[in-house]
Amino acid sequence: MTTEPPPGPDDRPPQDDPFRKQPPPGAGSGSPYGTPPGGGSPYDNPPGGGGPGPGGPPPPPYGGGPYDGGPYGGGPGGPGGPGGPGGGPGGGYGGGYPEDPLAGMPPLADSGKRTLARLIDMILVGAVIVLLSWIFNVGEYDVTGEDMDTAKSLGQSAIAAVLYIAYDTFMTAKSGQTLGKKWLNMRVANLDNGATPSVQTALLRAAVLWLPFAFCCACVWTAITGGVSYFDKPYKQGLHDKAAKTVVVSTG
Repeated sequence: MTTEPPPGPDDRPPQDDPFRKQPPPGAGSGSPYGTPPGGGSPYDNPPGGGGPGPGGPPPPPYGGGPYDGGPYGGGPGGPGGPGGPGGGPGGGYGGGYPEDPLAGMPPLADSGKRTLARLIDMILVGAVIVLLSWIFNVGEYDVTGEDMDTAKSLGQSAIAAVLYIAYDTFMTAKSGQTLGKKWLNMRVANLDNGATPSVQTALLRAAVLWLPFAFCCACVWTAITGGVSYFDKPYKQGLHDKAAKTVVVSTG
């Protein structure tokens, strides 16, 4: 018989993603959408809103949290809500449970800090673009007389698009943080579960952000995508966040 003590909380194997959304307090280590307290199932109620199932708690009031009507919630008119596709009177996660996607996640990052982090990333990657453009002689403003060399201009735009997208995709899929976000204590997270975005999600987000920037409307597109986050409610999403269904949250 061994005399070693049972493993403590610090000896448990780490989760794959330490930033993944945590279950609500008192819910143990299970999923927040698993079996509710008392042992009953959220699907025990018969159709038509009958009483609670054996051993289960009484059903919560209809409507869920304040974000039920959000673009990804299951509130009135939304997926899983009254009037929405596949919905019942209680919402999309099992009949009336709160559906705030931000529950268990850090607070949303300040939009001003997000803009500053983006500028830092643009400067860092931009310096590499200038260096590579000089090495390959594809400077955008290499003008002969009154004519701009269009081929060289497109060459520099292509270098910019590849580098910005590769940088943003790699860093976001690795840790949710570009260097600018890391230095300013922010990270990108999936809206639905708080996890670090996958490579596919990070690539989609980066492509929406950087392709127009590199090829046609750098200043205007940057102002639009970043500016939207200042006014978007309730998730402070830029256009690239909306496309990838991500949010930017604070880490410090």
